[in-house]
This record gives sequence, C-alpha cells and structure tokens, in this order.
Amino acid sequence: MRTGIVGTGMIVREFLEHLHGMEGLELRAICGTPRREADLRELSVRYGIAGWYTDYEKMLRDGTVEAVYVAVPNHLHFEFCQKAIQAGKHVVCEKPFTSNVREAAELDRLARERGTILLEAVTTRYLPNTWRIKSCLPELGRIRIVTANYSQYSSRYDAFCRGEVLPAFDPHRSGGALMDLNIYNIDLAAELFGAPEQVHYAANVERGIDTSGILTMNYGSFQCVCIGAKDCRAPVFTCIQGDRGCICITSPVNELSSYELYRNEDQTGRTTVHGSGVRYDYNGGKHRMYHEFREFIRIVDEKDQEYAQRMMETTLITMDIQTRARQTAGIVFDHDAVR
Repeated sequence: MRTGIVGTGMIVREFLEHLHGMEGLELRAICGTPRREADLRELSVRYGIAGWYTDYEKMLRDGTVEAVYVAVPNHLHFEFCQKAIQAGKHVVCEKPFTSNVREAAELDRLARERGTILLEAVTTRYLPNTWRIKSCLPELGRIRIVTANYSQYSSRYDAFCRGEVLPAFDPHRSGGALMDLNIYNIDLAAELFGAPEQVHYAANVERGIDTSGILTMNYGSFQCVCIGAKDCRAPVFTCIQGDRGCICITSPVNELSSYELYRNEDQTGRTTVHGSGVRYDYNGGKHRMYHEFREFIRIVDEKDQEYAQRMMETTLITMDIQTRARQTAGIVFDHDAVR
C-alpha cells in the first residue's frame, strides 16, 4: 500500500514508530502545514519517507501515492477525505470518522461512485480479540446488560478550566468526550450488536462541549451503557452480560489486550464459583494499530470492496449513534449545519 500521510500529531508519530517497517506498507509522502515543515523534514528522514509536502493538493497529485492516511483534527476529516477520494486515492481515516452521519454517508456515496476503498482507522474492530468475542457471544446466552467505561483524566481539561480551548474540548472542531473516548465504546457495540433502537446521552456540558457523559442505548432485548470522561478518571472496564455467562475486559477497548469469559456453568454442567473466569488473548502481543493496518493493506491490495463496505456499515452505525447522542444532549458542531 503506497501511502501518503496527512498530519503530524501524536497518532501519526505512534503509527510511524510502530508500523513504519510493516511488510506491504510503503511510505511515499507525508504532508502537514507550512509551520510544521521542520517536523516533516525530521519525520521523513527518521522513517525513510520518500517525500514531504506542505501543500495537500500537491501530495494528492503525486502519482506514487495510491492511498492516503488522514490523521488531521476531527473537523477536517470530511474535507480531507473528500479531496483524496476525488483525486482517485484510497482513504484510511482516523476515528472519529466524521463530525456527523450525514458527512459519513456522503463520503461513502462518493467512494462508491469513484470506485475507491474507504476505511475508518479505529483499532477496536480489527483486533483478533474483538473477532473472538463476537464469535463466542452465543455462549453467553441472551444478552441482557452491556456496560463500558472509558474514563481518562485529561491534562487538556486543566487548560480548558483555565479558559484555553484545545481541539479536544472545542465544539467548533468536533471535540468532546463522546468523540474522543466514548466513540470506542460505541464502535465496539456497533460491531458486536449493530444499531440500537433508541439512543440517549446524559452529558456533563461546559461551554457547549461534553467533558464527560453517560450514553444509553436500547437494543430492545437488552440495554447498553457507555461512559466516557475526560474530566475525571476511573478503572477502565467493559462487561457483556448474558443469562448464561459474561465477558469482562479490563483494558481500553481500543487495545482490548485480553478478555475473560465467565460461564454460569462449567463444561460438565456444574454451577461455577464466582471469579472462575478464563482469560484469553489472541492479539499476539502486537501494537494495537498493527492489526488494522495489516488488514488495510490486504483490502487495498486485493481491492476487497465487499469487506471494506461491511466495515463502512459499522462506521455508519457508529456515526449515526454519536450524531443522535449529541442531539439529545444539545451538543452542536459547526459541521452539523447543512452546507
């Protein structure tokens, strides 16, 4: 996958540090703003990137670039993806995919029209542990309750309290706890269970943005509660409870480094004692971004539109949930206005 990267932030540096030598991944270009020129030079030399640009349009005209990894701030995702698709490039876009479901649907339509691959870079759904959990859900019986808490106190919240508004807490740049952390919980639920019937978001809102909040989703036969916070912290924990057992995850779901399966009865039919769960890990000790980019390379190389479209269906569900959730909490982004 001959890739051009747009962005120089933390996620790009993490990507380069852990994946720059991955088989099948050829780094052809990196692009940033003119004020990031020194960073672009340094990154291109350190990681053997063929070229660097301070003009996105020029990078898109680079014939050696077949796919673009979009890792710019949230509110720019739609614009940068749209331009890449229009230039005939395949696109891998960081989470959250877009500011709202309308933008996501428009990019999906455009990619289908142009025949390009369009993927969201959200680690959760590509992890082998996620696939294993999905396959063993029937062992839990009827799902009754799902709870997920991804709370992580942010130093940016301290700045926010001082009056400094960074992108993570800026409604004009599609920020907030829902978009930054709770989006992973939503994505896992969407991948495992599909679309809920009802959505409600009870958020702690300061100056127009959610600093934390509780998302409830009614799936008809069971309830799902997703908590995300950047203004307080708690142990990260996810539990999927059925009437015959449960699955517990004690790492952030974007890492899902392992999970434990608890059965009400053991294999002989005897009732098990509390705490007798079995731990599983199929991720192979790889960095959390490894599995998604391994799959992206395959999808692009094989032009696997069918699988890419299945992943896009999960993205569209996730974007619909976050859009509806924000509406119930009165959180409005600039991009929500019809243009």
